[in-house]
Amino acid sequence: MTVDPRIAAVTARIVERSKPSRELYLSRLHEMATKGPFRSTLSCGNLAHGFAACGPNDKANLAGDVVPNLGIITSYNDMLSAHQPFETYPDLIRSAAREAGGVAQVAGGVPAMCDGVTQGQPGMELSLFSRDVIAMAAAVGLSHNMFDAAVYLGVCDKIVPGLLIAALSFGHLPAVFIPAGPMTTGLPNDEKVRIRQLYAEGKVGRAELLAAESQSYHGPGTCTFYGTANSNQMLMEIMGLHMPGASFINPGTPLRDALTAEATKRALAITALGNEFTPVGEMIDERSIVNGVVGLHATGGSTNHTLHLVAMARAAGIRLTWEDISDLSDAVPLLARVYPNGPADVNHFNAAGGLGFMIDQLLSVGLLHEDVRTVWGKGLSSYAVEARLGENGTVVREPISNVSGDPKVVTTADKPFQPNGGVKMLTGNLGKGVIKISAVKPERYVVEAPARVFHTQDGLQAAFKAGELTGDFVAVVRFQGPKANGMPELHKLTPSLGVLQDRGQKVALVTDGRMSGASGKVPAAIHVTPEAKDGGPISLIRDGDMIRLDAVSGTLELLVSADELASRKPAEADLSHNEWGLGRELFARLRENAGTADEGASVLF
Repeated sequence: MTVDPRIAAVTARIVERSKPSRELYLSRLHEMATKGPFRSTLSCGNLAHGFAACGPNDKANLAGDVVPNLGIITSYNDMLSAHQPFETYPDLIRSAAREAGGVAQVAGGVPAMCDGVTQGQPGMELSLFSRDVIAMAAAVGLSHNMFDAAVYLGVCDKIVPGLLIAALSFGHLPAVFIPAGPMTTGLPNDEKVRIRQLYAEGKVGRAELLAAESQSYHGPGTCTFYGTANSNQMLMEIMGLHMPGASFINPGTPLRDALTAEATKRALAITALGNEFTPVGEMIDERSIVNGVVGLHATGGSTNHTLHLVAMARAAGIRLTWEDISDLSDAVPLLARVYPNGPADVNHFNAAGGLGFMIDQLLSVGLLHEDVRTVWGKGLSSYAVEARLGENGTVVREPISNVSGDPKVVTTADKPFQPNGGVKMLTGNLGKGVIKISAVKPERYVVEAPARVFHTQDGLQAAFKAGELTGDFVAVVRFQGPKANGMPELHKLTPSLGVLQDRGQKVALVTDGRMSGASGKVPAAIHVTPEAKDGGPISLIRDGDMIRLDAVSGTLELLVSADELASRKPAEADLSHNEWGLGRELFARLRENAGTADEGASVLF
């Protein structure tokens, strides 16, 4: 299959840019991989500690070097719907491993926080850095050097990126990601949004709002809108880390369990003890990363991945930039309408053909690299399938239809919903930022209006409730970057700004913070860097300054003369209230050492 020249060109420049760091990464990976089965390097005392709690058969198997041992890294907790299904996975995985002649042990657990619970709350200031903590926690679990491969149980916003950073740091081991799937469909997303906006306007009370939210988020599984969590699942499949067709199967179903058992057996089959050794650090290369970005654009995925994909690629020695992501957006059409880009949820998306259909469509026009390695084998075309449950309880796969099951939800490459992808980079005298345009109406791509400046999201909310946000304006919410307060999501602002936009006002948001993967209809320049805490140009904006956000030309400009800007001093903010409470004091060193947003906002690299 011939790759589109635009995709090939971006891939080639990533390869060239990454050569020094990628070569160093691969040399270290190969050094680790050539040491053979890793338990053989342990002393008898080390090994005895490692299998002391095992049953007799597993203990006997682990005493030698010929039976593969599978490490399980789990993000299970039973408060969060997306991760609650993982409670039963270790037993299922251990059983499947024994059937395949191997052993499986839980190597460690990682924290999993929910941005839905912490949205607009102080705990959200730990969220982004939890990604790096998860990577380190997973590394601790795998550091015992007992394992020939690993499976990773994770779903939501920072969990999967953190787990993949860890997996790539242990790139000499095969890695298979196992999802839990989305909850079944509840209250339609557009109705949920309507109730939220009515509540923001004071037209319904908390009881009505809670009833609507509870009908939306009602059972085990991932939230059904297409935010960061479900973007994660898409990425793991299109990058070849899931079993084909695994991403969007509901929890608690026979097919879900069959896919988990299959993933276990596949992880054992691709260790160095077999003939299909597939170390994840070799498997994930520049082509895999580009495929992930293409999938993000084609589905209108989460802007959070302009941070996460950069950081994940960096863990494999690959240097991905916002320019790469933006240029790929110009080449990739939008093929899915899933909330917030449309009324459908991920269950509707999957029923309409889902990711298998989209992979097939993108491959047919050369927008994906087919010649990649995956945990399933060679070639991405093996993912253009639909997974079903066979008569004997195992997984069977059928070639995907080339006709969409619902053209309003998933379309063909020759009839895209829009000609370009969901995420673009903005540049100008305010620095760099990103914008998600897949849910923004074209007539709102350009906003030029006076600034209303706030140093907290609560400040904007207070102005909204007081009726002070009249006329057209660009809301500037600064001191929300990684060094200021951990870069929390500002999704709490979406209902208020949406109300004003629906009233006919031209509004936009400019911030050095993040917005939720569920945000979309209000044009928002987010992740602006340099951030205000670092004295970036966003710190020079004053109330009334004209700002022009242009998602067509990809520019973000403060319409103030260079001489005037040079005469201004950067604004300062009292950030002491962000420094303690709900664990924030423990993250002080992470805030101090955080990288910039365009480098992934990580403390690890």
